[in-house]
Amino acid sequence: MSRIHLFELEDQSWFPVFLRNYGTDFLQFLSNKTKMYKPVIPIIEKGIKKSGENRIIDLGSGGGGGLLWLNSELKKNLPALKILLTDYYPNIPAFKYTKQQADNFEFTTKSVDAKDVPKELKGFRTMFLSLHHFKPKDAQQILQNAVDSRSSIGIFEAQERSLPSLLAMFFSPISLLFTTPFIRPFKIGRIIFTYLIPIVPLFVWWDGIISSLRTYSLKEMKELVEQLDNKDSFDWEISKIRSGPGIILYLLGTAKE
Repeated sequence: MSRIHLFELEDQSWFPVFLRNYGTDFLQFLSNKTKMYKPVIPIIEKGIKKSGENRIIDLGSGGGGGLLWLNSELKKNLPALKILLTDYYPNIPAFKYTKQQADNFEFTTKSVDAKDVPKELKGFRTMFLSLHHFKPKDAQQILQNAVDSRSSIGIFEAQERSLPSLLAMFFSPISLLFTTPFIRPFKIGRIIFTYLIPIVPLFVWWDGIISSLRTYSLKEMKELVEQLDNKDSFDWEISKIRSGPGIILYLLGTAKE
């Protein structure tokens, strides 16, 4: 694979939790305000219906991604929908804030490994902007775990390994500077470490560029699927869709009946 797996600060165990949370809060805010995932609503609905569940198990939730806005749209056709937020490094303040906005959200404070999801967490698995955090062996294990547990899964990456995507990430700190005062829940530390001690803009800048370099191409996603045991027990859809000026790469794997 030609992807470059350099390190992201967000992935490091030593990186301060509060700074990581400020970064994921920004991504959550941006996803919701721009309605980034609007084009993939039909894909998510298909995955939920084919899973036979009315529950989304969101893996690597960060600050909740674009799920707040997505939830309001999905409930129009799926009024009984429940969404469980999980993460290896759970952003508890963001999870609590999300639940306050919509009572069909749930969250767990325990660390959840996307490579080995607890069997009791049943539902349609989703990953937004998080597959690129995993090396090929681990990314394959995420898919294998879904297949082994017969849990349908949808993976969505709102960037790609391309010059336009890299340029967008290069200028992302500008968006951060303009949006920080409006991000909720409000944190005085977010203001301090964005404007007075600009660690958050540098962190977002670095991790954004590395995220693009790490992103799996459609061909590479197909290669991951080809190496799975019992891959034919699932239907696989791997493609991309335009989202405003950007693009979303997605993988949908649904268990066959």
